[in-house]
Amino acid sequence: MNIVEVITLINRMQADGVIERYGIGGAVGATFHLEPVATLDVDIFVAFRREAGSLLVSPQPIFDYLTARGGRLEGEYVVIAGWPVQFLPPTGPLVEEALAEAVTILVGDTPARVFTAEHLAAIALQVGRAKDKARLLQFIEAGRLDSARFQAILIRHGLTAAWQKFEQQFLRDAP
Repeated sequence: MNIVEVITLINRMQADGVIERYGIGGAVGATFHLEPVATLDVDIFVAFRREAGSLLVSPQPIFDYLTARGGRLEGEYVVIAGWPVQFLPPTGPLVEEALAEAVTILVGDTPARVFTAEHLAAIALQVGRAKDKARLLQFIEAGRLDSARFQAILIRHGLTAAWQKFEQQFLRDAP
């Protein structure tokens, strides 16, 4: 499985105008900032193009483009170069901001648009599953977060109470 092939095809899809912009999130996005972890799929958040005269968006142009280039559909995934890839719309203001502020990171010579460490950490806090809390701890322990930037994101998206609870639960020494 070759992530560079996936990224190359996504970049080509963006250049061909099928998607406006993308950002890699989830566990794969985190591996660009942290140590690699085992994951089953690649989460790619995209700004879907609206069909003319319609309020609805459809992922069909993405599926058509990728299957014409060797991708195959398996459930909610398109398998590209052996990787199950899931294309997701932004799920709210935090993910919309993460997509808009995704940074370019080189994978070899291939540019990849990836959510910032601060956005990935804030999304992990917002989602709040055990694996998300573990990922947030990884970001903290690795010193990968710009504290001021992270705090500003938390304030903008109403996550300060969740952060305080997380700090009490995981970052304060027990008496």
